[in-house]
Amino acid sequence: MSACQNEQSPPAASTALPQEHAQAAESSPKELKTYAQTTELPEGLHTPDVVETSIGTLKFTDGAPLPETAELVYENLDRMRGVDVFLKTMSAASVRQLMVGPEVLGTNHNNKVMISDKLLDSKAYFLTGNTSTLYVMPTFNLKETGATVLEVPPGMLGAFNDAWFRYMQDVGPMGPDKGKGGKFLLLPPDYEGDIPAGYFVVKSPTYRIWTFMRGSIANGIEAGVKNITDNLKVYPLAQKDSPSKMEFISVSGIHINTVHDNDFHFYEHVNAVIQEEPLEMIDAETRGLLASIGIEKGKEFNPDERMKRILTDAVAIANATARSIVWYPRVSGSVDNMKGIQVYPDTNSAWLMAWVDKNVFFNGKDGQTMNSDARAMFYYPYTAVTPAMAVTIPGAGSDYGIAYVDADKQPMDGALTYKIHVPANPPAKDFWAITAYDTQTRSQLQTDQKLPTVGSQTEGLKMNEDGSFDIYFAPEAPAGYESNWLQTIPGKSWFAGFRMYGPMEAWINKTWRPSEIELVK
Repeated sequence: MSACQNEQSPPAASTALPQEHAQAAESSPKELKTYAQTTELPEGLHTPDVVETSIGTLKFTDGAPLPETAELVYENLDRMRGVDVFLKTMSAASVRQLMVGPEVLGTNHNNKVMISDKLLDSKAYFLTGNTSTLYVMPTFNLKETGATVLEVPPGMLGAFNDAWFRYMQDVGPMGPDKGKGGKFLLLPPDYEGDIPAGYFVVKSPTYRIWTFMRGSIANGIEAGVKNITDNLKVYPLAQKDSPSKMEFISVSGIHINTVHDNDFHFYEHVNAVIQEEPLEMIDAETRGLLASIGIEKGKEFNPDERMKRILTDAVAIANATARSIVWYPRVSGSVDNMKGIQVYPDTNSAWLMAWVDKNVFFNGKDGQTMNSDARAMFYYPYTAVTPAMAVTIPGAGSDYGIAYVDADKQPMDGALTYKIHVPANPPAKDFWAITAYDTQTRSQLQTDQKLPTVGSQTEGLKMNEDGSFDIYFAPEAPAGYESNWLQTIPGKSWFAGFRMYGPMEAWINKTWRPSEIELVK
């Protein structure tokens, strides 16, 4: 059944008008006979009988749309809504895949937790993960376990995100434990029991929760892993007196996919979230948008062939839109809502931040205006939502810039040679590192290099006479720069992240800057 063939649709008759009717329809309103109550029709209120638009020719009879026009408009409306759903709900699809992706390893929502005990390498698809961090990522489904306890060791840094990928609470120095660790009690949306004392309480608006934590490796990775495996525990509150033994499952050197699809299956990801979570998780406007394409709580998502075709088209356009926002954010002109994303706006540099004005809530300078492009800019290539990630403290934590294009604002070509010049005395208290990423997966670039990162911790890194460094990206290493080289793949593009661990004042006030990514000609 077509979109306009229902009880209120026009009859399926010939769309050809009688000759005399057609002639009248072509007349200008000014030529119509006037009557006692006739007033002049303002030009802005008049709908012509033929309107040429970007979606085709729209035909009317004195403002009344013809059946083929209604069909064409509904096709466009459903496509626009499909695009809007992708841009507005990719957060939910992303965090869901972060939670269900590791299940192939045997993780669960209780005592089996994923850890990168030998660091995160390029085997796993994980949005812009780095190679220098000890990750541990418990996931929770409070619909299964009820109120659940997470015992956090000292020295951890992370946050709790809900099933819509929204920030709930920090773990670590910015959290209630102040970096000393402690017991966090996660309560489901429908929890009505007593809340025992002795816990840091996190009341979740959703049943599923993703927890992202980094462990300290200041004393070596083995000590960091031991701190986690000896002290991190997950168990339902009801089993606090006899919790199951913890099992930590390594993701190091193993392929899993934690990145959402960019085809029709995307909508199936989102539907799964809607069916699992409380109705109140999102506002009525967003629920209505989802319902308009067939995603509605308590109902099967089963689009007919017409709607599936339209949504397949919509997700292709939406994916291109998200990528355009990320690669070419609009920072000038009449639409400059991404102003504040550049690390060095004074030079129109390609180095970007993850958040516009470091606002992790995407709600503008007034705190009331949602910047939907800034939201897409974050959720498409990045993970982990917490204000702590956007706070730069001299000598603590980390900060970074991402470059998706070269100095000429062109995507990088994996067959060519590029260079980043790192000036002398990089202002990092701990270390600095440059990582190469795949433009398709937004994950670490998979080459012969297990860890596609070069930096101050790289053995044999060659320093120039003035104390600076040149880092090369190419299919093969330039002679003499084998330790300063990140491998790229002919036929594949890439982008780069520059991380400063323990960033110092010269990085924060931008008096020290890396070069753009320069094509070596």
